[in-house]
Amino acid sequence: MMRLRSVVGGICCLVALGSGVGLARAQPAPEGSRAAESAATNAHQQARRAFFARRWAEAEASFEAVLAVPGAAWMPAAQRAEVLGYLGLCELEQGKHREAAEHLGQSLEHDAALDQELLRRFTRAFNGAVERVGRVYVAASPPDADILVDGKPIGTGAAAHELFVEPGAYTLRARLSGYGEASQRLEVAAGMTVGAALQLARAADAPARAPEPGATRSAPVAPAAASDAPPAAPGPWASWPGTLRIAGIAVAAATVSTGAVFMLRANRLDGDLDERIDGLHRDPAWTSGACSAAPQPSACPELRRMREQRDLSGAVGTALVATGAVVGAVTAASFFVDFSWLRSTPARSGFQVVPAMTAQQVGLVAVGVW
Repeated sequence: MMRLRSVVGGICCLVALGSGVGLARAQPAPEGSRAAESAATNAHQQARRAFFARRWAEAEASFEAVLAVPGAAWMPAAQRAEVLGYLGLCELEQGKHREAAEHLGQSLEHDAALDQELLRRFTRAFNGAVERVGRVYVAASPPDADILVDGKPIGTGAAAHELFVEPGAYTLRARLSGYGEASQRLEVAAGMTVGAALQLARAADAPARAPEPGATRSAPVAPAAASDAPPAAPGPWASWPGTLRIAGIAVAAATVSTGAVFMLRANRLDGDLDERIDGLHRDPAWTSGACSAAPQPSACPELRRMREQRDLSGAVGTALVATGAVVGAVTAASFFVDFSWLRSTPARSGFQVVPAMTAQQVGLVAVGVW
């Protein structure tokens, strides 16, 4: 009897839970969210019709309208990646290579949400767009500095900013309250990837006020006691360890970031090469030793070029990452070396590394004497 009551009680609980779930699902979505979703759906359908009709300008405007719908954060990652990729294709067809590289790159950031056919299509289009523009990675130290390219702000708070620019000369600037401005001039060619590190120096403290030339003393001043004597001025080598440490951090970050870009490019070229080879193997006339025979098929020079680009990008990327790791290790080791013997006065505080985390980044904050 007790078992029967327990079973009946469990069934009642399940029925009550199911009713609660059904009521929760029956609640209507907010009116604003439904209106935004409906507007985005209509714009998306219009954009796809224009795209497949090869009306590139109309499709571009419609895809941009989808992304501009208020409250578009509800959009699933797969749909957003698809919209960004198709927008990049429209721009590429119109010769807008910089915009195409930017939007296709944003789409490929969600590559796991794309099906394989779209992923291959967007990857090929992205590689084609990048060959016509320059890519710049900008890192500022401190990372909270405002970064400007030819006077136009591009953002703040990121470890490194990725920019796609038309070939030409650009001036990079970094500004932050309490620091001096840093700038760098870059020449960027088509297909080139450039890294830039902008290091801001902390603004110098205001100098102490000097005594007026005509001031007189009312009484002789006795020599100051040794304990009351002002500290000696810092020696000429007092500030160089901190400067080198800041430079080492910036160089290591920029070098590793640029090396990672080359390694990613090598990986994408390797995928394109495999795809090309798979396509050739579907041709009955193609054999594995076709490129060793004479005359060679027309596809052999292209395969050779793709292999060379893949191997070169991989080698450069590996070398840059290794160099950045060495510079970073040397910089980190310098924090544990006592340079106080180079100062006129010993260091007054130690050095600490404190973990820090924000909504976007996780890292370490170095606190101590620089």
